[in-house]
Amino acid sequence: MIMVCQRLLKNTKISGITLFPFIILRKEEDRQNSVLINHEKIHLRQQLELLVVFFYLWYVIEYYYWYFRLGNRYLAYKSISFEREAYAKEEDPDYLASRKIWSFWKYF
Repeated sequence: MIMVCQRLLKNTKISGITLFPFIILRKEEDRQNSVLINHEKIHLRQQLELLVVFFYLWYVIEYYYWYFRLGNRYLAYKSISFEREAYAKEEDPDYLASRKIWSFWKYF
């Protein structure tokens, strides 16, 4: 389900976030942004594979690993394996149809 919640993402640079089972967008017009929606759908698949809770645990651990290693919040975020997969494949609308389980592991 896709929701638009401007208040939740109001003071951030975040265009969208996936909190299983929702994709939350900052702007109404982003519903038409197929690249952003595909990126967030990739996160939905990742979350399902890791039974949601383990996705969030892994995400936070990996974020802090990269943050302490790189010393930069944005670079830490971009280095997370889940994000690397999503950014690499966000422009491929057929990716989820052919994606193998745990594909994010290739980006670790």
